[in-house]
Amino acid sequence: MITAMKRTAVLLAAVAAFAAVDPVQVEQGSLAGSHGKDAAVRVFKGVPFAAPPVGELRWKSPRAPSAWTGVRQATEFSANCVQAAYPQGSLYYREPSKTSEDCLYLNIWTAARSSKDKLPVMVWIHGGALTRGSGSIGTYDGEALAKQGVVLVTINYRLNVFGFFAHPELTKESDRNASGNYGLLDQVAALEWVKKNIAAFGGDPDRVTIFGESAGSFSVNALTATPLAKGLFQRAIGQSGSMFRGTPKLADVEKEGARFGASVGELRSKPADEILKMAQSGFNFRPAVDGWFLPADIATIFREGKQNDVPTIAGFNQDEGTALAPAPATFTAEGYQKQVRQRYGAMADEFFALYPAQSEEDAKKAYYASYTHSGMGLGMRTWVRAQAASGKAPVYYYYFQRVPAGLAGAKYGSYHAAEIQYVFGNLSAAADETDRKLSQAMMGYWVNFARSGNPNGKGLPNWPAYQLRSDTAIVFGDSIRTGKGLLNEYIDFHEKASQRTRANP
Repeated sequence: MITAMKRTAVLLAAVAAFAAVDPVQVEQGSLAGSHGKDAAVRVFKGVPFAAPPVGELRWKSPRAPSAWTGVRQATEFSANCVQAAYPQGSLYYREPSKTSEDCLYLNIWTAARSSKDKLPVMVWIHGGALTRGSGSIGTYDGEALAKQGVVLVTINYRLNVFGFFAHPELTKESDRNASGNYGLLDQVAALEWVKKNIAAFGGDPDRVTIFGESAGSFSVNALTATPLAKGLFQRAIGQSGSMFRGTPKLADVEKEGARFGASVGELRSKPADEILKMAQSGFNFRPAVDGWFLPADIATIFREGKQNDVPTIAGFNQDEGTALAPAPATFTAEGYQKQVRQRYGAMADEFFALYPAQSEEDAKKAYYASYTHSGMGLGMRTWVRAQAASGKAPVYYYYFQRVPAGLAGAKYGSYHAAEIQYVFGNLSAAADETDRKLSQAMMGYWVNFARSGNPNGKGLPNWPAYQLRSDTAIVFGDSIRTGKGLLNEYIDFHEKASQRTRANP
């Protein structure tokens, strides 16, 4: 009898936990969400922040979402934006999910008890090379962060050819004389929706932090540069990705778009899957300096002090290339040495002094280390230096080198995107006590930063603000420590090589 009563109580508790919560009123109408695993957290999924970009709205800047009558159920994630899955065998592969052009939705996790709580807001922008990903991936579940005292938002945005296709005819039909950058404009639209509506979920619209990883970090970097996002966020966090290495001009990406258009024919009438298939046949769609979203390249905007000057966290991981760009099966030390000499020319000997590559084992280490230092390392150091040089708001620099417990860590080390599970508090089943402690610390730093613009707080090792003269950084590893001049001799080499390439294309 007691056992049966207990079973009934557990069942009723489970039902209550997932029952609809009281509706919340937003600009477009009334929304009903559900409880999270913890009943104190309310979750709203598949909330429209823009009109579906379909039909005549394909390749146009986002429009406001339509209002609805009655109570809209916000208990299921929307479809992902149109994309192809990662190849099987990739660490980033996931079972294909439903995709659609009708994908401009966001998701909210909040533990606020009322609309008067005014909690800091964190808006996550997913990665995926601007070609893949969504705001509904399990690692991005916002419940753990919401329980730390923020309102957590994840968003979708148009990808690949649907998000970054520029064409002279599209430019001509635009009232801004610009085309492309639609995925970035979607992000601005999501932030505008948050600004207008997040108070209803207990969030503070004047304390918004944007954060993202990889292409999400590229996006955060772009949002710090665009005048269109001014006032829509007050802090920024970039994890392994910046756009300081150069952004093409609109005329250049229009040429690629015209080449694609000529091969496809009538573009707005073709099905999305057909457009995507054709786009994957040797075409490259990317953000551009369009004179509207980006009035100049990002390096110039920062150099002139015209960025959105907000407190910033930026950093990268120790082993960015192991899963992102694994060495080919045909890799040999001899072949790698030849590639280095072709790429670096007169600087090759200087390269090998930093990255010995005589044996195959050493050559692979050189390949992965130089990939990290020349890409994410140089890009993120450039970002923190640019903000420190021209901005008034502080910037905080990090280096993540913890190897997660489990098979992925054993194979790939501190791989690209490894830090996300720590930031969100969604560790893998293989996590050990060191992982759990590091996750609690990183969540603490990120949430403190969202609250005040300073990551430091009670019980956490001090994270000093970045200083140009010393390149101050915090290191997240098996323990947390601070350092100066982090990897500078390696990154300095790649900065010099990059400058040489730009001077002599």
